[in-house]
Amino acid sequence: MRQRSQDRILQATVELVDQYGYARTTLGDIAERAGLARGLVSYYFDGKRLLMQSATHRLMHQALATALDGLAADATPEARLALGIDTVLTLALTHPRVMRSHLALILDPDGGAFVQDPEQRRLGAILQGLLEGWGAGDPVAEHAVLRSALMGGCIGVLLPGAALPLAPIRADLFARYGLDWELGTPPGDRPDRRPGPGKPGRPQRSGSGA
Repeated sequence: MRQRSQDRILQATVELVDQYGYARTTLGDIAERAGLARGLVSYYFDGKRLLMQSATHRLMHQALATALDGLAADATPEARLALGIDTVLTLALTHPRVMRSHLALILDPDGGAFVQDPEQRRLGAILQGLLEGWGAGDPVAEHAVLRSALMGGCIGVLLPGAALPLAPIRADLFARYGLDWELGTPPGDRPDRRPGPGKPGRPQRSGSGA
């Protein structure tokens, strides 16, 4: 019952922020949408900011798990990683208010430190598993790099007044990991790219670092 109540609160948070934005969504609104007493929201989550963080991490890990479950059992590690990257980047387009609010909160130096809550750990475990299958020598360290790159990509898509198309952001990430453009869910035509140095591509299986 505890888990069901928490899931309803997290789902209600995403729905309301999607609809009204973070600032206009109150804990009372979330409790009402979830069909629970207001006190339960505060009991399970220490404030609106941490609730928003958990709700977004849950959105991401559920989207990733659902997308990967749809792949064939014999899908290559490259295909799995490509779909994982595409799934997270696409959330910036399908849930812009949620993703923009999440990024603003975790980048706010006065809002508190980044919290590794259970939802974030589930998300991290999925991404680390994709990187391990791809061949990262240190999946934990490479996960930190990928997480930062995905955050930067989402910011690029969402930046008010200076947003970039998804395609060039995706192309840079795919180049880093040596992934073919056709893998995952390509967003239209491949952008023109100038060759550049420093793209590691897929590491050698015998390598000790990522």
